[in-house]
Amino acid sequence: MWVVCGLYNTLCAVCYAELGSSMPQSGGEYVYVKRAFGDLFGFIILWINFCLICPVGIAALSLICSLYILQPIFPNCEIPEMATKLIATCIVSFLIFINSRNVKWATRMQVVITTAKLVALAIVIVIGIIYIATGDRENFTNSFEGTDFSAGAIALSFYSGFWAYSGWSYLNFLTEELVNPNKNLPRAILISMCLVICVYLVANIAYLAVLTPTQMLQSTAVAVTFASQTMGVMEWLMPILIAVSVCGTMNGTALSMSRLFFIGAQNNHMPQFMSMIQYKFLTPVSSLLVILFLTICFQNSNDIWFLIEMEGFGFATVLTLVFAGQVYLRFSEPDMKRPIKVYIALPAVLCLISFAIVCLTFYKKPTESFLALCIVAGGVVLYCVGNRWQRKPKAIQSKINFVNTFFQKLLLVVPQDNPDEIEWE
Repeated sequence: MWVVCGLYNTLCAVCYAELGSSMPQSGGEYVYVKRAFGDLFGFIILWINFCLICPVGIAALSLICSLYILQPIFPNCEIPEMATKLIATCIVSFLIFINSRNVKWATRMQVVITTAKLVALAIVIVIGIIYIATGDRENFTNSFEGTDFSAGAIALSFYSGFWAYSGWSYLNFLTEELVNPNKNLPRAILISMCLVICVYLVANIAYLAVLTPTQMLQSTAVAVTFASQTMGVMEWLMPILIAVSVCGTMNGTALSMSRLFFIGAQNNHMPQFMSMIQYKFLTPVSSLLVILFLTICFQNSNDIWFLIEMEGFGFATVLTLVFAGQVYLRFSEPDMKRPIKVYIALPAVLCLISFAIVCLTFYKKPTESFLALCIVAGGVVLYCVGNRWQRKPKAIQSKINFVNTFFQKLLLVVPQDNPDEIEWE
């Protein structure tokens, strides 16, 4: 499934390369679906990212990061839930502060974080190779025994795959900032995805060389369990490296998604104050603080698997609409300039697979799926009230204006005069 999910995400990324080169506006799938199916479906994509993908994903990552930090402190007992939430909130707040203060700090920090991630993976892989080379292959005997091969289980495993390979679509949110996107976008996607698939696969083989499948499933933090059995006095290094690498994923998500919400607000699909920038730092503070608020709300769940499945459902729904729109645009706008062009069968097949994953999720996880569907339906209601209802009574409109003015004064944000002045790099 690591390989299958990696190949699936790579093919999805190739289709995104066509869309990104054809419509080189920042905003990613929000822009693509809006052009294909109109304003309402564009808003639905924005709303799913706003409620199900961005804050849910950051909440789950922050809880994972917190677990890796606390696992060495509570090695033989259950980690306190309050401590997990507290540290997770502090981590997210710090990252949001960095992005609000100076985006260049955040991008420079990403270099250090990426280095930590590669070092952690390299340590795992080298130790695993040593174990295998010394003849310790016991865990590979009947290692797939007891596997659930049902369609529902495979669909849910795709959500873990979405989670593990997430990030490939974020580059499309910043297409306008890429140098020569027609050449560099597909190159970046193919090189990075192939590299990540290989590293993840080898890392999991290395885990299995040391830990049994049961130990891996029962561990709260697999890398910490791995380090405790193999690294001796240096086992403290692994949770630090993993925690830092998880922070990098959260940082990248906040950086790219704040841009998406900022653009959505400019199109009147989000509150007006979210389309404003901080007058001194020229950063999208409003969008970032909204992300922080929603993330803290989802952290209260403290169920990481529930959050991963919620985000996976939202992402599969987005992919279904994006690929359906890509196929539709081939017929509705055949003369659109497409510097990168894939066979139409590819997005069509990916659309059907994504839709099948969504349908199987309703069968396997009806509660989570119904909750996610209700959130999307609530977004449609808000769209009708906030966007389509043009002639609002003065009493309602004055309250909306009051809220926008209040947050504008509170956050010291102003409308963007020059599109090039905002800090994104």
